[in-house]
Amino acid sequence: MPINHKNITPLLEFVKIDRFYVVCHFRCKITNKTIISTVPFEPYDGKIEISWQELILHPIESYNRYYHTPITIYNHDSHNTIVLKAFEKVSKYFEWSDSYNSYVYTAKKGLEFEKKAS
Repeated sequence: MPINHKNITPLLEFVKIDRFYVVCHFRCKITNKTIISTVPFEPYDGKIEISWQELILHPIESYNRYYHTPITIYNHDSHNTIVLKAFEKVSKYFEWSDSYNSYVYTAKKGLEFEKKAS
């Protein structure tokens, strides 16, 4: 099943946004397990790269390009959002279940995650 907002929104339990990161908590309602994904607070399509030359020669433009680039955290109509990026990062711990019509936490894949977390 494709990863899209319709499929992952029911899993989204909590989102914390700070200056540098977005932390998304995805909870499986079947197993009651929560997987946390942390992604940089930056545009989905990649980092904004500014060379030192650009920074020195065009400081105002460089500042505006970096700090005023729109960042979409969640938008039902968009496929380039931070929430989708966060789920893609932890999607290996979930499998689509046709019987529940939802992504479900998979215990055997999750054991690896739980060992890293402890």
